Amino acid sequence: MGDVPPGEKGASPLWSKFYASEWAFYNKDTGKLKKRWIAIMVAVGVLLTTTLITSVVVHSYGLMDKRPRSPHPGDRGPPDNDSDGSQDRGGTPKPFVAKLAHLVQPFMGVEEGGNMFPGVCMPYGVVKLGIDMLPPPGAGDAYSGYHPQGRVKGFSMMHESGIGGAPKYGVVSQYPVTGALDNPLADHSVARAAPDEAALGWYKASLEGGITVELAASHHAGIIKHTFPGAATNTSAAGNHVIVDVSHYLQSFRGQGIGQNYIEGGIKVNSNGYEGYGVYNGGWNLGEDWKIYFCGKFRTVPVQVRTFSGTGQVLESYGGASGVLGTKRVGAVFSFGASQNTTDPLVVESNIGISFMSALKACEFIRSEIPAKQPFGTLVNSTKQVWEEEVLSTVSTTETDNTKLKLLYSAIYGMYIIPSNRTGENPEWESSEPYYDDTFTFWDLFRSHAPLMHIIQPKRYEEYIRSTIDIWRHDGYMPDGRSSNFNGRVQGGSNVDNVLADAYVKGVRGRINWEDGFRAMLRNAEITPENNNDDMAPDSSTKEGRGALPDWLARGYITTKYSRSVSRASEYALNDFALSQVAKGLGKTAEYNKYLGRSRNWRNQWDNSSVAFGGEFTGFLSPRDINGSFPTPPQDPLSCGGCYWRDAYYQALPFEYSFGAHHDMETLIKYMGGEEKFVARLKKMFEPGQNPTGSPRFGRTLFNPGNEPSFATPYLFNYAGRQDLTVEKSRYIAKTYYNTGPRGPPGNSDAGAMQSWLIWNMLGLYPITGTTTFLIASPWFSDLTLTLGDPSKTVKITSTGGGETDFFAQSVKLNGNNWIKNWLSWGDLFEKGGTLEFVLGAQRTKWDTGERPPSFAT
Repeated sequence: MGDVPPGEKGASPLWSKFYASEWAFYNKDTGKLKKRWIAIMVAVGVLLTTTLITSVVVHSYGLMDKRPRSPHPGDRGPPDNDSDGSQDRGGTPKPFVAKLAHLVQPFMGVEEGGNMFPGVCMPYGVVKLGIDMLPPPGAGDAYSGYHPQGRVKGFSMMHESGIGGAPKYGVVSQYPVTGALDNPLADHSVARAAPDEAALGWYKASLEGGITVELAASHHAGIIKHTFPGAATNTSAAGNHVIVDVSHYLQSFRGQGIGQNYIEGGIKVNSNGYEGYGVYNGGWNLGEDWKIYFCGKFRTVPVQVRTFSGTGQVLESYGGASGVLGTKRVGAVFSFGASQNTTDPLVVESNIGISFMSALKACEFIRSEIPAKQPFGTLVNSTKQVWEEEVLSTVSTTETDNTKLKLLYSAIYGMYIIPSNRTGENPEWESSEPYYDDTFTFWDLFRSHAPLMHIIQPKRYEEYIRSTIDIWRHDGYMPDGRSSNFNGRVQGGSNVDNVLADAYVKGVRGRINWEDGFRAMLRNAEITPENNNDDMAPDSSTKEGRGALPDWLARGYITTKYSRSVSRASEYALNDFALSQVAKGLGKTAEYNKYLGRSRNWRNQWDNSSVAFGGEFTGFLSPRDINGSFPTPPQDPLSCGGCYWRDAYYQALPFEYSFGAHHDMETLIKYMGGEEKFVARLKKMFEPGQNPTGSPRFGRTLFNPGNEPSFATPYLFNYAGRQDLTVEKSRYIAKTYYNTGPRGPPGNSDAGAMQSWLIWNMLGLYPITGTTTFLIASPWFSDLTLTLGDPSKTVKITSTGGGETDFFAQSVKLNGNNWIKNWLSWGDLFEKGGTLEFVLGAQRTKWDTGERPPSFAT
């Protein structure tokens, strides 16, 4: 038809009418496009161009990311713009709406020795970005960087949580200052201007002088946001500075010889950033030299960049050199101009990444985890969303009591700050296995933390087990504690064995090589580790393994030749029981019989001549000298000397440790004089005023709610048919000594161990590690559901008739059937999921008429 204008030749009647109208595209006389259509086409073109530009900007700034945008409206911090990440019917992600994150109280347990880390991190994150304080003299150490008193000295990328002994990390730091900066090595620490603020994923500190610092973190990187005062109070053209001090770390002031040290470092700078490394050693695990690389990029271009070096506070170089390195203190100063008007503050944000492999990889972590123009609030909410989706939402309830909910979710949060998942970040060896570091320590974690991690974080738990076995493959021993890629320290037995056994008997298989796991446990049981000559316990290794193994193998008990002899013997027996259970499952009958027999050797430490309370109670675990003799006069069950590294008992009284043979309870009850005496002795643990050296905070009871050797004690009444006393004592402890405040847990959190004990109490259960047994107490909530790694596999615990005083079990149903035992096994409830129903009331009802909990080694 040739080139025919629309509406002319060949047009349909409908089109003919259109083109004959005033809306026709072309002027009939001139043949040109009408002006109205030119205007319409221009408008459409502008609209399309604007849409395209907006789309590019939105994606560049991460605004279409399905991660949350800013803190929860109930939290302190920027306004919220969250979404739940789910999709509508068209497949478009819905905005994330936080439902649980606002319940987390980051300051729970930061004081009174709780040592919790209140800063920002992902679950198991490599980066734990937080404040570093310089406590006043005599006020102790800032173990996690935080301290309620003292002066702010920095904000650094690495911390641990709930640890003791001595601080670890506090490295890769920044610190903002205003005014002339003649010597960056001088003490620039200042007091707080206001209390620190925090919500899950966000932290803010206000410094004297008007500077505020806010923090946000991804897995390997973070943002530090410095806000300097407006020009009205800060008139210097280059009066705002950020100091990057490579020699910065958390110090210890306890004088125990286990503090950290800076060894060497290096830093290179450019127009708006830096990269480098630092080498450090020491800390609670007595770690050898380790290196961390870093990369920093400022979002605001500084007006001046200088590097420096020196010794102590003596400055030896300070100028325009592009880099500096060596064993002296080294770092850089980035200076920024004042705000452009008198009222608005100057905001300087920097992205920082860290890596154990290279500075290049640290920079890559910034690019992959924090896009260049991603808003600070987007990262805050990304962290919040990960915590909520991967951790917090594994436990759900219809409970509306905010106090209970905050306690529950703050405790869950506190469990998973460490260990650190450093898979792909192990500089010591190449492996296809996962790699976790910062275990503090299996002595603290094996009793209640590890069994709970198995239930609500099963995939992570399997990875953790695999990592632990892989450490044995390459380092020779599995760790009891580990940090900065170095094993240490061992407080008692090889309690990682208990964790492996607990996983094995509860059916954890996946990609775990259990033959290797058994060999790793066997090494602990048979090969004495080389002495690392720890000044606090120089008799044998505190790095790994069982240092007192020569006595254990030759005598069947441990003499006072070795420090912590009694508590070690108690734990070695349990470690051997753990080995026997894995051997049994693998069909290794000879090894099963051997180690089950050795697990009874705690009995060789039992001295019937040791008595307490005027002979009311007879027989306790007691030291034996190198000749095998018990002390004369007998050991006082209420005294453990200093209860520390060089004593016979570590962190608990003989009275407490004598309840420790949980795998051999029938024998233990017999040794204590039968069930009636056993119950009387247990009740004595909780009587106020019975411990002359006890803490006034806990009523001077023999029971210590702030330490792990007492964890199971209130639940042991079940073995003697007094489940009502289990409920009474355990509920009192949880309600009296736990809260969400700065003094929340009743002692050092121990990396979330305290929090795990609380959660078990809320569930109304308690695990006997290394076995499939769970002792039954009573739950706090009318309903609580645990998701066991798969949304279709859950455990639902419900109660009716309960209250603050009506908490005794009247009856129990398991999977819909009446249950008359005060314990249940893994297969009864957790293996496939199920239901546990309680009727609660004020009466002490004898509902548990079934058989007693099993005694495996009897």
